[in-house]
Amino acid sequence: MYDFVYKNKRLMQFILALITLPFAFFGIDSYFRASNSADVVATVDGYKITQNEFAQALRERQDSLQRMSGNRLDPAMLDNSEVRFAVVEGLIQQQLLVQRAQQLGFAVTDRQVQEIVNNIDAFKEDGKFSYSRYEGLLKSQGMSPLSFEQSMRKNIILDQVAQPFGAASFVSRAEAALLLRITEQQREISYFTVANTSFLPQIKLADDAVQKYYDSHQDELKTAEQVQLEFVVLSAEGIAARSAPSTAEVRKAYDENIKRYEAKESREASHILIAVDASGGADAKVKAKIKADQLYTQLKAKPQKFAALAKEHSQDPGSATKGGDLGYFERGSMVKAFDDAVFGMKAGEISAPVESEFGYHIIRLANVRGGKVKTFDQARPEIEAELKKQNAARKFAELAESFSNALFEHPDSLKAAAEIAMIEPQKSAWISRSGGNNPLLSNPKFIGSVFSEEVLRNKKNSDAVEVAPGILIAARVIDYKPSTIKPIDDVKDELIKKLTNQQAAQLAAQDGRAQIDAMREGKGREVRWSSALMVGRGDPKGVPVEVLRQAFKVDATKTPAYTGVELPNGYALVKVTQVKEGVDTAKDKQNAISRTMSQVVGQAELAAYIASLRAKADVKIKQEAIEKKS
Repeated sequence: MYDFVYKNKRLMQFILALITLPFAFFGIDSYFRASNSADVVATVDGYKITQNEFAQALRERQDSLQRMSGNRLDPAMLDNSEVRFAVVEGLIQQQLLVQRAQQLGFAVTDRQVQEIVNNIDAFKEDGKFSYSRYEGLLKSQGMSPLSFEQSMRKNIILDQVAQPFGAASFVSRAEAALLLRITEQQREISYFTVANTSFLPQIKLADDAVQKYYDSHQDELKTAEQVQLEFVVLSAEGIAARSAPSTAEVRKAYDENIKRYEAKESREASHILIAVDASGGADAKVKAKIKADQLYTQLKAKPQKFAALAKEHSQDPGSATKGGDLGYFERGSMVKAFDDAVFGMKAGEISAPVESEFGYHIIRLANVRGGKVKTFDQARPEIEAELKKQNAARKFAELAESFSNALFEHPDSLKAAAEIAMIEPQKSAWISRSGGNNPLLSNPKFIGSVFSEEVLRNKKNSDAVEVAPGILIAARVIDYKPSTIKPIDDVKDELIKKLTNQQAAQLAAQDGRAQIDAMREGKGREVRWSSALMVGRGDPKGVPVEVLRQAFKVDATKTPAYTGVELPNGYALVKVTQVKEGVDTAKDKQNAISRTMSQVVGQAELAAYIASLRAKADVKIKQEAIEKKS
């Protein structure tokens, strides 16, 4: 089992999947039971899930979601009740599986954990495991070797319990083929949008409409709380900019890696291929050779005609239209006979016919490039840049611990941390929980740190937060603007526009639904349908995604079929006039569908198994310990 886990690298994927498992199996109301410990967010059959464990899991989940979104998500969206309860449920599910694994006698030895750690590339220097690098990188992440190895041990055990569910799931070829046909189905559709704007003249808001909306939606009318920060950045890039390797170091790296600075030789050639018909026997081969010899004789007299003769006579369809040009290629790229001939010629030379498995080639060598080793001076800039990067990464790992310690030992000032980073503290613009203009200061983990009680209220230094690989930032709050409700006069025009548009959208939807009902009865009024398009689920041809989704939802056993859907700018009437069933039964697609369905079935079976464990367990969750502090 261990070998399977190690070779397939599934551990972290499994953990992420656990966090996202649905918790609809268990009523949320049943979670809120009393707990006596202020530091405990939940218990599972006596095992205590601590506030620190929850906070770490929440940060990891938020970071994961941000990475998947390309850092485009508002950090506030990642710190709500749904995310928090999902993270707690993930921790509960993990503990249920760990306890079950212990009951089944699963275990992981220290040697197994050490073997995995030793083979992680991030912990290696010069291809070998480096304990100092290992320790330094973990410290920059706020972890110790012990906590990291405990986490690894738990992940392996979790996978041992969960892996059989994925491995045992089976989906038949008939089921996969059916899903493939559904997936490949195409529909011919047209659509027309009943625009919201056409109903704007009909809207007259009630005299008290704005005031009522303002009074009942004050949460959405609040200004965001903001902070202004003093911050310090410790970065590998900054360290690299302040350091330069010595000439001796550069020379040593050059001498030890001389092969890296050799430019491989490549050659530019053209050819005329006279192919041999394999079914023609010896006669065909003789005829091809005679023709090749004749062309070679012509080229010896008039070598400038090579391209013209290649276009006329070459039987290589890929190069004939280009005058036989094959471009540049390195040794070993072509069949051996051709390769040997090309790399034995001089630039400008035309070879006598060369026999290969394809026929006879007349080759012209146009150019030769590469094949020389860069001099030390030529390679020096590249080597210096690489050494700077390596040395900076090593120095960064060394300084990360001192940087973090300075923040803790001098909680009321960034001066000590700034001295270690060898940089002056900077002052930020105003930043909200959604971030600010500086991308580094908009990192969700960093935002969570500076808006924490300790930093925001108690005016202490934040932790050192890794906002990107090789970049640590720490900050302290120097000014604060609390959230306030905007005065009604400031938002009145905005609310009038919003309420007017909302009512216009309602009228457009009412009109659109009425038209759909009439069309189904054959009584609809004429509309200017868009051009009919044959679309697929994966081939929308520019059709709005909401329209496409609705077109494939409607029952189209009888056409034309009509349906509708609300869009941001109006209500779309959708007409399906033809259905074309998918007929693609390619085995590779069927196999891909089958694998995907097997994974879904396996996840469902695992979720059901966890639900059964959950039903038998004594689980208590402390609601106030999970909810976001305002």
